[in-house]
Amino acid sequence: MVKEAFVEIFGSAPEVVVQAPGRVNLIGEHTDYNDGFVLPVAIDRVIEFAARPRKDRRVRLHSVDFQDQVEFSLDFIQKDAGHPWSNYVRGVFKFLEADGYSLKGSDVVFGGNVPREAGLSSSAAVEVGAVALSMKLFGLNLAPLEVVRLARKAENEFVKVPCGIMDQFISALGKRDHALFLDCRDLAYRHVPLRGNVKIIVCNSGVRRALAASEYEIRLKQCRQAVAQLRTTGLAVNSLREIDLGDLGVANPALTEVLLKRARHVISENHRVLQAVKVLEKGDLEQFGELMNASHASLRDDYEVSSKELDVLVDLAQGQPGVLGARMTGAGFGGCTVNLVRTDAAESFAKAIKDGYRKALGLNADIYVSKASDGALAACSTRSQD
Repeated sequence: MVKEAFVEIFGSAPEVVVQAPGRVNLIGEHTDYNDGFVLPVAIDRVIEFAARPRKDRRVRLHSVDFQDQVEFSLDFIQKDAGHPWSNYVRGVFKFLEADGYSLKGSDVVFGGNVPREAGLSSSAAVEVGAVALSMKLFGLNLAPLEVVRLARKAENEFVKVPCGIMDQFISALGKRDHALFLDCRDLAYRHVPLRGNVKIIVCNSGVRRALAASEYEIRLKQCRQAVAQLRTTGLAVNSLREIDLGDLGVANPALTEVLLKRARHVISENHRVLQAVKVLEKGDLEQFGELMNASHASLRDDYEVSSKELDVLVDLAQGQPGVLGARMTGAGFGGCTVNLVRTDAAESFAKAIKDGYRKALGLNADIYVSKASDGALAACSTRSQD
């Protein structure tokens, strides 16, 4: 699709084609910005880039998904309020230049099938894809973690979205048929095999996450407030990652009811991720699914980031034959759920969810039957960072 669009728009074939996947987080939600643990997978939905270099310093950038085009100079990269879709690529180019990498102008077309505003990290796929494109197009040599950090910096400091590092990490370093266990404090990671004949099925509620950005910032502040209050009790902690539920039980009089609930989710979710890795390495998918279910209950009741639509999808899923676990994924307030489903039940599951969701709420749920896939830097994905 993107290669054909490039020929149509620019009149000849591209010299370079790269792609970066979206992601779904199996477990470990709202832990990344608390120095915690996450367990995402890259999915087989991608943002693809096609490009060729130019002899000047101009970039002509075309979005297939938005059917829109912009042009800008590498010598003067500014945020474009009129074409916000372009800012994810602009930010990557700006920070590559700032880091001393030599870029040239280019003609670029990009687009793909990662749904936008659904919690599947289409923005991270664009950012990681833009870095991978620059590496291949201009012969740049960036270490894997440099790719991840630069892509995240584009979103945090240029687009001005305060995301954690998980999304860019898994888009760059995902591995086929594996989840990625990531410690968001020191960025140590390892790939964990997804054994068993199962599918990862994503159910899109169709509800745009209108509250997600503002509520995300509120939750981030609440977690920091909880840490500050816990420190007044004598706990020497810098993040919620550093305490367990026993410590919280002793210190909870220092917290308001809301801050206690927020802290309890993050602390229990970190524990669930660690347990999930252990049971997944043993091939115990049933226990893994139970941890997914418990994660959703915590996100719904303690972190309060679910929604009526997400809860209906999860309730429907948990009642289906062949379902091992179901939970909301992403920031919340809309977007998607993630479900671990035995392969032989996948087709009937998809039909039951679509029918049940329409009957319950009169809404249509898009269903994506997925598998764990390679990240943009698949050739580097076996390296482990300490």
